[in-house]
Amino acid sequence: MTDQSSSRTDPPKARGAIPGLLKGLAATARTLGRPTHTAEYPDAQPHLPPRTRGVIALLEENCTNCMLCSRECPDWCIYIDSHKETLPATTEGGRERQRNVLDRFAIDFSLCMYCGICIEVCPFDALHWSPEFEYAEVDVLDLLHEKSRLGQWMTTVPPPPALDPNSAEPQEITAANKPARKAPEARP
Repeated sequence: MTDQSSSRTDPPKARGAIPGLLKGLAATARTLGRPTHTAEYPDAQPHLPPRTRGVIALLEENCTNCMLCSRECPDWCIYIDSHKETLPATTEGGRERQRNVLDRFAIDFSLCMYCGICIEVCPFDALHWSPEFEYAEVDVLDLLHEKSRLGQWMTTVPPPPALDPNSAEPQEITAANKPARKAPEARP
C-alpha cells in the first residue's frame, strides 16, 4: 500500500490579506486616471447610427389593410380594424367598386419585441423604423399607440440610403427606357 499522505499536495502558505488588498487598490488607482465611457443619458443625448431601430412608424396612406403585419407578428401586438366602402361607378354602365378603409391601427409596445417582421412583410411600405426611442410611459396601458401617434413618427424616419453608383440599373428602369418597338411593315 502506498501512503496517501505523500500523494496529496501541500496547501499554499497563507500570505495574509495585505498583498491582495494592495493589488486591488493599485487596479482601482489605474482606472481612476482613465476617461470614462459612460454617457449621462438624460443630460447628454446618445450618438446613435442614422438607421437605428427605435419605434415603428405608420404611413397610413400606404396601408391597404391586408393584415399581413398582424398575422406575421409573433407577439400578436398589432390590432387592425377596417371596413369596406362602396365607391360609385366612374363611367356609365360601370360597376361599383369597394375599397378598404382603415378604422384602427394600433401597436401595443408593451408586448412588441421589436423584431421587425411586420416591417419586412409589409408589401406596400406602410411600416418603417423610426430612430425615436423616448416614448416611455408611466402606465403600461399607455404603451398601446394608435394610428395617429404612429403617424407622427413618420417625420423622423430617415430617407433610404442612396443606391450604389456602380450598381446595375434596375430592370424596371431599363425596360422603361427601351425604345418602343417599330410596327411590322405590311407586305404587299
